Amino acid sequence: MFDLERWQEIFDTIRKNKLRTFLTGLSVASGIFILVILLGFGQGMQNGVAKEFEQDASTSVWVWPGVTTKQYKGLNPGRRIQLRNENYDFAARLLEDEIENKSPRYFVRNASVNYGKESLAYGVQGVSHQFQFIENAYMSHGRFLNHSDEVHTAKVAVIGNKIKRDVFKDTLSPVGQFLKISGILFKIVGVYGDIGGEREEERIFIPITTAQKVFNGADYINNMSFTLPPAENFDAAVEQSIKFRNKIESYLKQVHKVAPDDTSAIQVFNPMEQAKRFYNLGLGINLFFWFVGICTIIAGVVGVSNIMLIVVKERTREIGIRKALGAKPWSVIGMILHESVFITAIAGFTGLIFSMSLLEIIGPHIEIDYIVNPSVNFNVALATVFVLIFAGAVAGFFPAWRAARIHVIDALKDE
Repeated sequence: MFDLERWQEIFDTIRKNKLRTFLTGLSVASGIFILVILLGFGQGMQNGVAKEFEQDASTSVWVWPGVTTKQYKGLNPGRRIQLRNENYDFAARLLEDEIENKSPRYFVRNASVNYGKESLAYGVQGVSHQFQFIENAYMSHGRFLNHSDEVHTAKVAVIGNKIKRDVFKDTLSPVGQFLKISGILFKIVGVYGDIGGEREEERIFIPITTAQKVFNGADYINNMSFTLPPAENFDAAVEQSIKFRNKIESYLKQVHKVAPDDTSAIQVFNPMEQAKRFYNLGLGINLFFWFVGICTIIAGVVGVSNIMLIVVKERTREIGIRKALGAKPWSVIGMILHESVFITAIAGFTGLIFSMSLLEIIGPHIEIDYIVNPSVNFNVALATVFVLIFAGAVAGFFPAWRAARIHVIDALKDE
């Protein structure tokens, strides 16, 4: 039941001790504010890591050659490993049951690209028709390369959205137009986009067979890329990708006569392993953020408890008079608890509103390395405030219990 006199007493006490109440509330509000901001940046880190890995398929595995650093089977260190079509074909057959998509890649070095009289500075790469799914590319116009293009070494090309904007500008679709690559005409059959950003859209893709035959690539490839089938959960996907990496690395080291412990000759990049490391790091950082935030809140709650002890001390004589007039112990406890909970609740919700507003305003504009759009789940933040209010009630209970146990005679003697 609403007790108007009780609330009048609470506001009278607050008015008489404005600075003390303000500082107590500030410590509580700052605790919630700091916790929410820290949790927001923890979520921002998770968003940033997710964005870093979304530019390629999450289950992709990338393989490229390096230089040997160790002597092995009579061969000196310093050998540059060269991947060939047969390596790709054998690996694809060997691990066929574990592969969803696959593609070799050949970089056309020092290729001149022209559209009409305009000279373009974009990279040219030979890939297979499945590379679209490995790269997580989507088609804006036309189509991607297909199997027929590879079989017939077709002179067709797929360009990125950025190239379309830079070169073809207001043209509705460049499909059907021709580019000259090192003096050879290639017909544009599609325009792709990449969620990884504009940097990923500055490449021209042509069939791998065409790139090798037309540009003197022989049977050389620069790297191999694969995607693995979806797994039941994140841990299973990580385990699957590690096993696949070990198998293909072991095969390539064996065929190229590379020491098993030479980590430079064959490079394998596995995003799932990297994601697992960042996930564990993010979890540790979030736990640290929670620890710091909770410690800050505890400091605020302790402040509330200390203030309530002071209030009880100041009102000892008043409490004695109330008890002499018949006030029950729980009535005295309720009087102290109401003030404690009121201060904690107002301060907690103030800190929540300020922190959520700050994240809402500046969060969408924050996009730096591994931190994107810091935000926090409102339900989690709200639950934290209610936990804080409960903690404030507990903090106020002990001073209130002490007040309720004061003997009337001792209370009336208090000066």
